[in-house]
Amino acid sequence: MTRRSRKTEPAKALPHRRELRERSTKAEQLIWAVVRNRRLAGLKFRRQHSVGHYIADFACLDPRLIIELDGEYHRETEEVDATRQRFLEAEGFQVLRFENSDVLENVEGVAVAILKALDLPPHPNPLPPNDANW
Repeated sequence: MTRRSRKTEPAKALPHRRELRERSTKAEQLIWAVVRNRRLAGLKFRRQHSVGHYIADFACLDPRLIIELDGEYHRETEEVDATRQRFLEAEGFQVLRFENSDVLENVEGVAVAILKALDLPPHPNPLPPNDANW
């Protein structure tokens, strides 16, 4: 979705996306640290990106990949998530879902899983162990 096509998104989407970025979870912060500034295989990711009337946690437009992080809230909305996933896939996106706990316990493993899903080799200089105090 280009900036031009965002004119069709709901008027509340931009402030809502900003609010989601400001209230990001620790798992979202960890994934953002991995993918921001083309750190993961040189791919450009966007955080809290609108696709239709949905907001994806992380989106890479080329290749068309969406990363969704699921916490307690998502467990209660499986049917809604399934509808959302069908829509995103119909828009041509591959959707990867990870539990927040997986990210918190093994962010490097999640990064490798993303690369494998894209059929890309692991980075020659992997991330340091998750000892950072966020």
